[in-house]
Amino acid sequence: MKRDRLIPVEKSKKVIYLDPRGRGVDQKHYGAMALYVLAVLCALYCVGIGLFVGFGSYFFLIWGAIAAFCAAWGWILTHKSVQERIPRWIRMTFRGLVAAGMLLLLILEGMIFGQFGAKAEAGADYVIILGAQWKTTGPSYVLQKRLDKAIEYLNANPETKVIVSGGQGYNEPVSEAEGMKGYLADAGIDPERILAEDASTNTTQNLIYSGELLNKSEDSVVVVTNNFHMFRALAIAKKQGYLHVEGLSSGTFPLTVPNNLLREAFGIVKDFMANNL
Repeated sequence: MKRDRLIPVEKSKKVIYLDPRGRGVDQKHYGAMALYVLAVLCALYCVGIGLFVGFGSYFFLIWGAIAAFCAAWGWILTHKSVQERIPRWIRMTFRGLVAAGMLLLLILEGMIFGQFGAKAEAGADYVIILGAQWKTTGPSYVLQKRLDKAIEYLNANPETKVIVSGGQGYNEPVSEAEGMKGYLADAGIDPERILAEDASTNTTQNLIYSGELLNKSEDSVVVVTNNFHMFRALAIAKKQGYLHVEGLSSGTFPLTVPNNLLREAFGIVKDFMANNL
């Protein structure tokens, strides 16, 4: 009888029983599932680049690291006892850093996409082709795209000279400049129009040493590189005193676009910290 007075029979169906696991558990499980899916995708992408594109650069391994990070985070989210051992301030700091990092990445990628389809006006004094890996079989895919785009411009502008820029890496049979010069000559570009800079090892040096072959304050210059690399290349060129510079973007292998975009974001941060931008 006492129980009837406390909870009337007609209202007993409205009694709500709370899940003893606590609030927010379902949301955390959904977050963990998303992280596990992301981990699998990143791991597959890492393997895909390694198998189908090759090892021109080992940066693609970062996707394996991201996969491990996501899997570990997802595992923590599904183990409440593990979470409780982590001080709250550490958890909050971690979330803040992840959020700040994602925001910075979005800003950088927006800057990169801003120059993705750069086009140059006709009649430039010089074209500078930035170097990339030269293999025993010829130019790498990204370098071939740069060369072919430059050839289009040079054929349409017969008075324009071209500077091929790039030294010889430890895994290259010849300097990038030498390989590019031969490629252009084979494509019908007059060797007298081709100037070679074969001492540089990175983008900043490409533009510093190439600048010694022309007048940076007076000559009009078109920088040819891949779309994902264009923002950083132009920013460095302007920092080095090129007053009349434009970009001419070439494409790249579709599978590597995410990898290239992420790598460029790191490149921008590195060059900013080195005062190259």
